[in-house]
Amino acid sequence: MSSPSVMAEAVRNLRQMILAGEHYRQAFASAAGLGATESQALSYLAVHGDSGQTVLARDLGLTSSASTALVDRLERQGVAERVRHPRDRRRTIVHLTERGLMIVAESQRWLAETMAQVDEGELERVSASLGFIAETLQGRTATGEERHWAGLTHALPA
Repeated sequence: MSSPSVMAEAVRNLRQMILAGEHYRQAFASAAGLGATESQALSYLAVHGDSGQTVLARDLGLTSSASTALVDRLERQGVAERVRHPRDRRRTIVHLTERGLMIVAESQRWLAETMAQVDEGELERVSASLGFIAETLQGRTATGEERHWAGLTHALPA
């Protein structure tokens, strides 16, 4: 088991990486002329591929109406479009356009340049660790564990 100081440093570094990722998303969104939510949707579609609007809304934590407004904005900005589901003509799928794919490719280039600074012998281990951390955090929030934080939002007594 890790010493408390090593664990504290690892958690601090993870927080620092999350903050850097948020700053990266804001900077890249601004450079691409997108809002933060639009940038998040593009990242989601880059990772998961085409998505039904309901799934996109659920995974981004949006209401149905907010998701509709988001996809409308993505279409206006020319980065995504609604296309007919291949097997269910009543449904649509959100799909990246050529412009959206170009923006994602540029974003990937920025990230790849950063990852290229990791020692080649360590890259596979770093990649596996990042994947494990991302899946674990995603799983914990998907199962509702954040409900344990509910008390944090209540005002403290005077």
